[in-house]
Amino acid sequence: MSTATSEAQDGSWGAKAVRTRSAIIDAALRLFRQHGYEATTMRAIAAEAGVSVGNAYYYFASKQHLIQAFYDRTQVEHAQAAQPILERETDLAARIIGVTEAWLEVMEPYRAFAGTFFQNAAEPTSPLSPFSPESAPARELSINLWRQVVGGSDAKITKALRADLPELLWLYFMGVVLYWVHDPTPNAARTRILSTRTTPIIVRAIGLARLPVLRATLNDLLELIRDLKTIGA
Repeated sequence: MSTATSEAQDGSWGAKAVRTRSAIIDAALRLFRQHGYEATTMRAIAAEAGVSVGNAYYYFASKQHLIQAFYDRTQVEHAQAAQPILERETDLAARIIGVTEAWLEVMEPYRAFAGTFFQNAAEPTSPLSPFSPESAPARELSINLWRQVVGGSDAKITKALRADLPELLWLYFMGVVLYWVHDPTPNAARTRILSTRTTPIIVRAIGLARLPVLRATLNDLLELIRDLKTIGA
């Protein structure tokens, strides 16, 4: 772990360091949009940000670390963009769709090059994988947003399912993100249809989980998910 990363995690950075780090991220995103991820070098990013190459590497050891910072930033922006729908709606389906739409809006400016990021993240051993230890802060921010989605809804959810539902919804959301990566339509039209058409199905399944005849099956499924999570942890 780099010194800069350690300082970021323990909150010891000063205001100037925070501004410098943010400027480097902003510069990288501008160049990624203009020239693509692969063609953009750390030297070019440093020049765009107005810092030395050594200073850029102090904050970000590689372009991959910049992508991780981009993930962290967009998680915060997504949570902020989702707040109006969470404050306005209590219907679970409306909350799920609204939070997904908020993410699509946040990501739209980065769509031309973000697919490269997520394709790299599909490699299981990549630190950019949403399941990697390096992605834990961004992952927890996202799952916490889905906790808000569930917690503020008026849906009747079984006790057995309620604790695991936010993470299950996050996994569903990861599937939507993967579809978005490969969606060629303007304004991610197909991804939006996928969200609006599959969400009611999910909500109906959540309601059906309250039926006694399905309770044992649900418990078996949740136990399987927990067991799979513990393997190799």
